[in-house]
Amino acid sequence: MCRKLGKKLPGLTRPPYKNELGKRIYEEVSKEAWDMWIQDSVKYINTYRVDLTSPEGQKFMFDQCAVYFGLQGGKLAETAFVPRDGDGEGSDTSNTK
Repeated sequence: MCRKLGKKLPGLTRPPYKNELGKRIYEEVSKEAWDMWIQDSVKYINTYRVDLTSPEGQKFMFDQCAVYFGLQGGKLAETAFVPRDGDGEGSDTSNTK
């Protein structure tokens, strides 16, 4: 049962991180929800220019990931992401009339 999407879905094939958070994600989050996180995590990396090789950057992303999946209380950080045309995917805005 995926805690993020609230339904039975295939899980990950292995823990995504070698820590307690990775173990909990492996046990409680579906592959579909994990794929959503991978897409959304880019917004945090770009907004905050996160250095994933630094302990501070890793902690920030682990914290955001834990909040994203409801494994930790708190509020997700704001991002600079602004969807075009309200669709969230950056649709084509060219005028073809």
